[in-house]
Amino acid sequence: MLIAALLVNAGNISFHDEATSKKRVIENLSHMLASNTSAASAEKIFQVLLERERLGSTGLGKGVAVPHARVPDLTHTVAAMLTLETPIEFESADGQPVDIAFGLLVPEDDTEHHLQHLSRLVTLFSDEDVCTRIRQAADADAIFELLLSFDNE
Repeated sequence: MLIAALLVNAGNISFHDEATSKKRVIENLSHMLASNTSAASAEKIFQVLLERERLGSTGLGKGVAVPHARVPDLTHTVAAMLTLETPIEFESADGQPVDIAFGLLVPEDDTEHHLQHLSRLVTLFSDEDVCTRIRQAADADAIFELLLSFDNE
């Protein structure tokens, strides 16, 4: 599973986003995700991501969260990523604040790809070196190039 391919380009990465709360992170991701699909508005995406978050935090640990949801009428997977200027509380299992968030929307009936994408994201973001390199990147272009390099490994 190619993570950079899900993002399409560096324009879907918000570098040093200024969100100051979990809700604002989800809202910012919702707007980014909505710009890549006509299947749902930013408001609808925000609602489905919040509904998913109410089931349990999508904070993976190590400062990373992967807000995700299935969306009716979506025809393909849509992704966006942001890094935060200041880490925020996200109710992660390890209690660490989050400074990397990867938003993912999948078609409602595409369980197989949904699980594949989540598995790849968990594997990628569980690697401390990957997270450190993302945090040290100079800008969104550098993060995208870094993700491309991981895809090619």
